[in-house]
Amino acid sequence: MGKRQSRPWIVSDELWALIEPLLPKPGPKLVEGRPRVPDRQALCGILFVLHTGIQWEYLPQELGFGSGMTCWRRLAAWNEAGVWDQLHVLLLKKLRSARKLDWSRAVIDSSHVRAAPAGAQKRSQPGLTQLLPLLDKIPAVAGVVGRPRHRPDALLADRGYDHDKYRRLLWQRGIRPVIAKRGEPHGSGLDIFRYVVERTIAWLHGFRRLRIRWERRDDIHEAFLGLATCLITYRHVRRLC
Repeated sequence: MGKRQSRPWIVSDELWALIEPLLPKPGPKLVEGRPRVPDRQALCGILFVLHTGIQWEYLPQELGFGSGMTCWRRLAAWNEAGVWDQLHVLLLKKLRSARKLDWSRAVIDSSHVRAAPAGAQKRSQPGLTQLLPLLDKIPAVAGVVGRPRHRPDALLADRGYDHDKYRRLLWQRGIRPVIAKRGEPHGSGLDIFRYVVERTIAWLHGFRRLRIRWERRDDIHEAFLGLATCLITYRHVRRLC
């Protein structure tokens, strides 16, 4: 992926040009007070928290990114407006246009993240129960002549997903299941492809805020995940397109 910049929370002009058109327009101020922190600076503050893992209330004011609460509110509002979903689709479209998006197979796996004592109130659900909702959330990606695509040809998974019900449902979606079976010796060959998902999980955990779940609210945790996914995809766009 190349060398990381020394201050990855600084939003480049190139990245800002992609994000700014997607941000909702702020409403009029109802009362007089401090000037509104510009969106670009607030995004830098959000990225600072995502990269360093610092708590919102400790965001250094001397950075000029606004308060932690300001950045938190902006992250929540942008997530509610679907900014990260839109940005992800935009980036995937760029990859598909450059013929750099491989639909021949997808790989699925689950990741366990420790929650802080005062963090999330809900326990994470088993990966198996999230298989179909995850597939159904794959966006339709345009970029070439023809219909937008949103299904891989095949889905690779380990023994934890070994259920005939899910194989049948995958076939119904036009996806070929390639799932390791319980009780059979290792050597199915799936491990040579599993590095893709394991590497991606490692990239996500490279953002310190995602190593431990600190967020009480599901939407804020999902907002960080969505933003991190966009940043990883953006690196690929810069490298491949």
